[in-house]
Amino acid sequence: MDPAGSGAFEPARTHLADGRELLYFHDGGAGLRQGGVPPDTRSLPPRPDTPVMRFDPLLGDWISYAGHRQNRTHLPPAAECPLCPSVPGRATEIPAQEYDVAVFENRFPAFGPGTAGSLPDPAGAEAPAAGRCEVVAFSPDHQGSFAGLGLERIRTVIRAWTHRTAELSKVPGVAQVFIFENRGADIGVTLHHPHGQIYAYPYVTPTTQRQLESLAGYHAAAGGDLFTDLLARGQEGERIVAHGQYWTAYVPYAARMPIEVHVVPHRHVPDLPSLTEDERTELAAVYRDVLRRIDGLYPTPTPYIAAWYQAPVDHPGREKYRLHLQVTSPRRAENKLKYLAGSEAAMGAFISDVTPEQTAARLRAVLVDPAGTGGKP
Repeated sequence: MDPAGSGAFEPARTHLADGRELLYFHDGGAGLRQGGVPPDTRSLPPRPDTPVMRFDPLLGDWISYAGHRQNRTHLPPAAECPLCPSVPGRATEIPAQEYDVAVFENRFPAFGPGTAGSLPDPAGAEAPAAGRCEVVAFSPDHQGSFAGLGLERIRTVIRAWTHRTAELSKVPGVAQVFIFENRGADIGVTLHHPHGQIYAYPYVTPTTQRQLESLAGYHAAAGGDLFTDLLARGQEGERIVAHGQYWTAYVPYAARMPIEVHVVPHRHVPDLPSLTEDERTELAAVYRDVLRRIDGLYPTPTPYIAAWYQAPVDHPGREKYRLHLQVTSPRRAENKLKYLAGSEAAMGAFISDVTPEQTAARLRAVLVDPAGTGGKP
């Protein structure tokens, strides 16, 4: 299967002044609209060394230590935004003066640059935090949002995600590709410009490992597929937010966060490259609908994390894992956030102030304007 959905949508490639790769995806086809691929005229310092990661034997997790990230750009004004198009007199991370979607290697990566072989024995181990971190600029519009994008642009972003998943999955040592968007200062973003990120990890993440164990345990006990049964329960009606021919969005039965929506394909597929073009097309509409409903709950934009859960690259449980999206927000009222304090942060034991059924009902009640960004019911 063509990972981009069509050979006509191959990106235009170039490199930034310090050697990092940059790719342009166009709404109507390959590369840039016109004028070719402009060079990066900046003088940049050398790329940082690959971070180091250490294994925590008590919890069984790898921890990356990337000291250079202390110096990364933090909430600059619009006139200094590194994701806006370059203009005469001010060069940014994106040399083009006009673009649709741009993807480039992060200047301050938590993983990479570099590839890795097999990880050492975890007990007391230290290893290079190899892999790759990329930034995905959804639009040249500094004031925009994902929910405010047109469907054609969202389809371009999905094609970019799909392309990057397929390509990064082939990099030696990459065990899992994670696509996500942090939106809002309350979540911890360092740039206001609408963008997301892609992490290519050198290991299977702890959350994915736990999910794989749950899948195996469920199958051993009940003989069924947990993802299939969760989707069936989510489609029963009370917790549905939006649905189509290929996708259903619902609030999970045991939601942890005040706002939590899972967007799940009806067909069992492990990752974005496994979707058909029809499935990607409908995903653009369903995903935008969910985000517009979330933004329609309150007069001001709601902070959220949108996280794509994809199957590990090479794992015995890969074919049993189902691609899905989880959108979560700590906003529990117009002027209140849920903080992960003692019980949640220390013990991982979540306590919620709202039921999943209440959240789903509120999201369904939002009046979504197809041409706008949602509105209060």
